[in-house]
Amino acid sequence: MLVSAFRRRYLDLLGSIYIYNEHRGYTSIDRVLEAVRARAPDDHQLIADIEKHRADERKHYVMFKRWFELRGQMPLLVDRTCGHIDRFVEIIFRRTIDQLDTDRIIAEDDEFEKLCRVISLTEQRGHKQVLVLLKHPLVKPDKALIRIFQVIERDEPSHWAPYDGWLKGNGKREPRWWERAIDTFIHSELLFLKLPFLFLNPWVKRRSEWQDANESVEARTPAVPVAA
Repeated sequence: MLVSAFRRRYLDLLGSIYIYNEHRGYTSIDRVLEAVRARAPDDHQLIADIEKHRADERKHYVMFKRWFELRGQMPLLVDRTCGHIDRFVEIIFRRTIDQLDTDRIIAEDDEFEKLCRVISLTEQRGHKQVLVLLKHPLVKPDKALIRIFQVIERDEPSHWAPYDGWLKGNGKREPRWWERAIDTFIHSELLFLKLPFLFLNPWVKRRSEWQDANESVEARTPAVPVAA
């Protein structure tokens, strides 16, 4: 009984953090697409690759949403403090994702370069974590959740590839040790500090509506990207 309750709480929190990050992922990529379309309107392959990334993040969000629906509950109300990309952007750019200056990212190579490295490291971290969760004894009994993570594991490598490709193709440097250290710090902060706190906090509320409740039909069902 105790083990069952522990496992249910853990999966509840895990799913809540993932659905937050997947939603944050595809809505944030809209800003990246805006920048890329303005900077390189003729780079159809790069645009298509990022469109696919956006579509995959949306797909992952929908899968987690369905998982919660089948459990008959809403996700726990977690915020940007549990978002890997949120924390990374805040540390590197010293402002939240919503406060990023898209015009500056469009105009300045250095800003776009930093954003590409942040996204690439975040996606690579996500892939490593999914590989761990696929073997996790608390996750493995939930076949529906395992199928979701299997889909994510297959999708992830194509997510950091376009950003790494842009960096390499434009002669930009790879992430340095301190950028990788920030990535490790953010992951450790979530794993060893925030996750235990949320797990033990009985006052964490649930969302009253889905994160995409107020999004347009176009935002929910983006066109399938086609490479030129």
